[in-house]
Amino acid sequence: MKLPTDAVFYMEINGKQLNQKINWQKLNPLLHELSKKSKEKSSWNDYSKTGIKYDATQYHYASFNDSLTTYTTHFIIDNKAKFEEFVNSIKKKGLETSKKKNYSYVDIHDNIFVAWNNDRAVLSMISYSKPYKALEWDAAADSAVAVVDSAAVVVDSAYVVEPELPFDYKEEIVSLKDEIKYLKENIKENNKEITRIQKDIKYLEKNHKYPKENVDTQHSDEAAEAIPKIENWENEEYAVDSSYQKELDSMRIENFKIVKKLAEEKFDQYFSSNLEIEVPKAMLSFRDPNSDAFVYTDYGRMVNDGIYGKMMKRFEFGQFFRNAYDSNSYYNLYFEKDKVKLVNNYQHKNPGIQKTISSVYKGKKNKKLAALINDKSIGYYVMNVNGAKCFDMMYDLLQDSGEGEYKKEMELMMETMKIVLDEEAITKIAPGNGIFVLNELKSKKVEYTDYEYDADYNEKEVKKTKDVGVPNFTFAFATENEGYWNRVFNVMATNKHLAKKFSKTGNFYSFKDEKGGGYMDQLFFTVKDGIVYLTSSTDNITPQSQSEISKQWAKDSSKYPLSGRLDVQRLLIGLEKEFKTPSERKTLDLFRKNVGEVYYKTEVKGESVETEIDYNIKNSSENSLMYFFDLFDEIFKINESEKKPQIL
Repeated sequence: MKLPTDAVFYMEINGKQLNQKINWQKLNPLLHELSKKSKEKSSWNDYSKTGIKYDATQYHYASFNDSLTTYTTHFIIDNKAKFEEFVNSIKKKGLETSKKKNYSYVDIHDNIFVAWNNDRAVLSMISYSKPYKALEWDAAADSAVAVVDSAAVVVDSAYVVEPELPFDYKEEIVSLKDEIKYLKENIKENNKEITRIQKDIKYLEKNHKYPKENVDTQHSDEAAEAIPKIENWENEEYAVDSSYQKELDSMRIENFKIVKKLAEEKFDQYFSSNLEIEVPKAMLSFRDPNSDAFVYTDYGRMVNDGIYGKMMKRFEFGQFFRNAYDSNSYYNLYFEKDKVKLVNNYQHKNPGIQKTISSVYKGKKNKKLAALINDKSIGYYVMNVNGAKCFDMMYDLLQDSGEGEYKKEMELMMETMKIVLDEEAITKIAPGNGIFVLNELKSKKVEYTDYEYDADYNEKEVKKTKDVGVPNFTFAFATENEGYWNRVFNVMATNKHLAKKFSKTGNFYSFKDEKGGGYMDQLFFTVKDGIVYLTSSTDNITPQSQSEISKQWAKDSSKYPLSGRLDVQRLLIGLEKEFKTPSERKTLDLFRKNVGEVYYKTEVKGESVETEIDYNIKNSSENSLMYFFDLFDEIFKINESEKKPQIL
């Protein structure tokens, strides 16, 4: 079976590796607790024994257009009886399993279907919404979905439609029974909502306002007693129009028929094949078989297709954005012992544009900026790119904009820009080397305006104060034209409108708000030794002593076009005073003990731009996969403890 041609997302889960990293003794209780929160409580306790072969590869893919969104998962079964038992425990109540020639399937919940045979299973989530002609700005726009006949059967170009079969009254009876079950499922919820609204109406008629206890109409028990009980509300003048309700139910049934038919067609196609999926080689270009998960995304089609593409067609320069987005991204995810690693490869679909983009990431190095990194810094972000090549990238995106009403004008404008703009002079102002260093967060009281309401909902302004984390930082970038920036800062300090806030002391220009109520007390600007500085403290421009570890950070920052680091633990310590409630404090303490550091680096690899993000963990979990489950479990316990009534 070939992967649908309109797939914009494809993922492989390396079950052989991931299953070895999962501690089911920890995960099972957590999943069981979460299942208790659902409306339809599941009776399933052991999620490690669902009949699914967890150590096999899983395949996921998704596609969408202006009316249809599908997400499909393929996995292997190692115990059919156990799997059917699991499906029966989670499927929608009252729905029976449908038996087909070479597989069985059932509607788990609304638009989620699962089908299986002896050793394979497919989960399909399908969402359909009828396309509106009013939104089709391009009269010639071709929709991938066409609605035909009274049953509103949808034919999607990605699927093969079987020839129409003779009318089968038995099948029609089954379909009508399904409609009845679907309507019964919705009656209960509809009645609850209608009753709530009727209570609101009666309370407003009597009191001319909502209860004071809660203005969002979710009344307390005391307020509910004040509301007169409504008998036979169906006969009230405010009852929902039955014809309108029937129309809504009819639309739901029509949509359900459509997605059900599409699900059956997908299942028929798959279970009639050799049960293997043929994936285009282009999607697997950067797949690492040793990663725990691999993901491919067609970002260009995600943005440019469907309603987004139609919107951009309305703009004269919409093709420029379509060109900019027209790319693929590939991700390899690794759950290692002490860190999570994500490697992304970005590749533009146009080889020429990709070559220009890659050239942007080949800039000069600047060690002066790296000297600003120190042991105590919370984090930093460094860029060493080629500023001149940014112009070439913009030219390529504008020139390759296809035929359009203003194509000739655009070409002329591009030539004029190349003549008028002195790119070399512009890039000397800022060649492409910059750094942002966050040294620490200092606590500061700031004043802010809040609003309170009296019993009659009259608004009143109230001045309050709160503690916030104010960053002590340095932003600096290289320049080959110091005189230009000195003139810029000098104009700020001497201009009659700006001089009230800008001033010069020694070699530093400073900005200070007269009111002093903002987050930043004062900002300083200066130019020194080919570097332009913007900082919250004049001490920050002096190179700090570096240990072996910070020397390595500085070395990496000079090595890569883009790189960065963030100590999340130290960041949370700086934000400590912004957490007020007991629950927030408990959560903060939990994160401070467990969060780690993030490292980031980007460079050109072959015909792509590769970015690696590493998150180092800091707790006793078996591995970085269980780290997230352990952390979530602790947060879940904190939230549950807050819901329990306090014993006085």
